[in-house]
Amino acid sequence: METDKWGRRIRAFRKLKGFTQEGLAKDIGISVSVLGEIERGTRLPSERILRDVANSLGISKEELTPDSKETP
Repeated sequence: METDKWGRRIRAFRKLKGFTQEGLAKDIGISVSVLGEIERGTRLPSERILRDVANSLGISKEELTPDSKETP
């Protein structure tokens, strides 16, 4: 499922960059519950959230984009 892939990538980059869910959510102006839903794959991130996450983590949006060859 596409939402799972986005969530896994966001979680992995968040942890790699040393952010907590609370810290990243505050930084990009969303609630912790919304970020948790995205990371669990129950919510698809909006374009704005993807842009803000990438900017906050200092990566490109393309780096966040799930690889179509990636296995679920």
